This record gives sequence, C-alpha cells and structure tokens, in this order.
Amino acid sequence: MTSEYQRPSLRDDPRVHKALLDMPSGYANSYSESQLIYFRLALIGKPWQQHFIDSRGTFYFPFVGWRFFYVFLLGRNKRALNRKEKQVSMAVFILSLFGFIMLSMALGLLLLYLLKSALGIDLFEGTSLGIWDWFNE
Repeated sequence: MTSEYQRPSLRDDPRVHKALLDMPSGYANSYSESQLIYFRLALIGKPWQQHFIDSRGTFYFPFVGWRFFYVFLLGRNKRALNRKEKQVSMAVFILSLFGFIMLSMALGLLLLYLLKSALGIDLFEGTSLGIWDWFNE
C-alpha cells in the first residue's frame, strides 16, 4: 500500500498567493514550482524587514466589541528619504539640538547660581531669587 503524499504548492503560501493575485492571471499561472521557491525567497527575509524592536499584536474592547491591532517598529532607517521626510527630519534635528542647548544652558546657570550662593557671593545687595533657600531646605 503506497500512500501518495502530495506536497502543498507554494501558491498556497499567503505571501506568494497575495503577490500572485496582484498580477494578471496569465503571468501568475506561468510560474513553475522552482520559480515560486525563489519568488518566495524574494518576498521574505529582506534585511530592511528586520527591526531592533518589532512588536505587533491585537487588543479587544470587550464592551464595544471592536478589535484593534498595533504595530511598533523601532530601528535604523535604511531606506532613502523623500524630500518632505528630509525636511521634517532636519527640522526635528535642529529643534532637538536647540532644546538640548537651552536645557544645558539653564542647568549650567542654575549650577553657577548655586555655586555663587554657596560661596556667599552677593552680586546685588538685598536681592535673591530664593533658589538657594529652596535648595537648602
């Protein structure tokens, strides 16, 4: 008694099936199984699909009856940016740099003020910002 095991076609693979549905049927039916192996390899395992953090999932709102999905990807951007993305990226970089410089200056001035107050140096007689008193408490 021989059992005939028929290997499933790669046409049933979800990624291959979806890609084949997107092309005219004459071309989609012309691929052999060996060509579909390489077709599938071309669709999966791209280095740009690998992310440092790749979190995907779904959650359900029980009283509403809706299901939602979320995707959180974090990693180095390896693709070329279009003009608008380059402009936004540069603006965010400049704002971040400006914010860092302003925060550093504010902390530096605060430390200098606390050092001046600790050494008992009074620049203006009878005036105080109250920071030294707050710091001592």
